[in-house]
Amino acid sequence: MTERQRDLLTVGEALVSLRSSGPLAAGGPLSMHLAGAESNVAIGLARLGHRAAWAGRVSDDELGEFVLRQLRAEGVDTTDVRRDPQRPTGLMFLERRTADVSRVRYHRAGSAGAALDVDDLRAPLAAGARLLHLSGITPALSASARDAVTWAVRAAAESGIPVSLDVNYRAGLWSRADARATLTPLAGYASVVVASTDELDLVAGAGADERAVATDLLRRGVSTVLVKLGADGARAWTADGVEQVPAVPVTAVDTVGAGDAFTAGYLSGHLDGLDLTDRLRRAVALGAFAVAGHGDWEGLPRRDELSLITGSAAGTTLR
Repeated sequence: MTERQRDLLTVGEALVSLRSSGPLAAGGPLSMHLAGAESNVAIGLARLGHRAAWAGRVSDDELGEFVLRQLRAEGVDTTDVRRDPQRPTGLMFLERRTADVSRVRYHRAGSAGAALDVDDLRAPLAAGARLLHLSGITPALSASARDAVTWAVRAAAESGIPVSLDVNYRAGLWSRADARATLTPLAGYASVVVASTDELDLVAGAGADERAVATDLLRRGVSTVLVKLGADGARAWTADGVEQVPAVPVTAVDTVGAGDAFTAGYLSGHLDGLDLTDRLRRAVALGAFAVAGHGDWEGLPRRDELSLITGSAAGTTLR
């Protein structure tokens, strides 16, 4: 283990999220936040006391500095982030259209994050980590980002670093056919594959049947296939069989970032050496924290707060 080695290395695109409490077309104030699937996971792990790092590109301007300040404030290592003077940091606009529906618009074409390449990842991979986490969003951004992710999972596998892959399909970035062509071979390098039920067909050539997909992935060397079930909790397929845990009941106010929180909780349990059931319980607990508060990651717990959402009755005030 090197001096710089981390518990978790994440690779991807970080965005500046501008949020509106009403329709964007009507105008009004916007609040500024950090967003990005992989950076959300890194923050979730860092809040629980793990050594987490995020690698990628951000612009060499105030928005890039905002991203880095937010990550550093949350204890995420940004040593290997590249500042790109030629490209902007991507933007994400989120409007709350009704009490139950939010809508997202992206301005990320030609962004610094989309210009990620293999050379950006050589140093962070060489520094080592106990886990590498990636999502299906990054390879959809550009050809160079796809090559970088492909290189990273292969390099990690060759170095004995377990890989976590969250499918995280985004229809606005690529077609299901293109996603399947890229993600199915990538999944074969992963130790953990995370997907919702409607994403399973993107990581295996066995159709959309959950059991068939899980069996195919396990046969190809994946250790755990995690299936996110939303309000029904989560299911895990391993060589020992299948296990399911229920969701933690909460009042949902913002579902953005819930999947990333779930992944962070599971990986935290893995790093802590918990058994499968307790890893799943921590995963659904973090997912509940995420949906019970506003923001992608702002409501995620510190380690001493993990019991708050499962050990307190609704309406409780702790004094």
